[in-house]
Amino acid sequence: APKRLRVFGGSSVPGLAKEIAEYVGVGELSDVTLKKFADGENYVRIEQSVRGCDVVIVQSTCEPVNENLMELLLMIDAARRA
Repeated sequence: APKRLRVFGGSSVPGLAKEIAEYVGVGELSDVTLKKFADGENYVRIEQSVRGCDVVIVQSTCEPVNENLMELLLMIDAARRA
């Protein structure tokens, strides 16, 4: 696997994300902070630089669709800004 590959997992399928990271040879998932505020808003922070890296985000859009999709979109945005 390329040295510059980063795999991040959302909260919907953490086990699958970990298996994918192991399968592609990066070992462990990259660090991401996922929080939900009391008012229901999501918080996503990529905890390492991904500049120049290939990024894979593993997140299902199963039930609850709105929450999982919003988390995926926030993870994409956070990765673009990290």
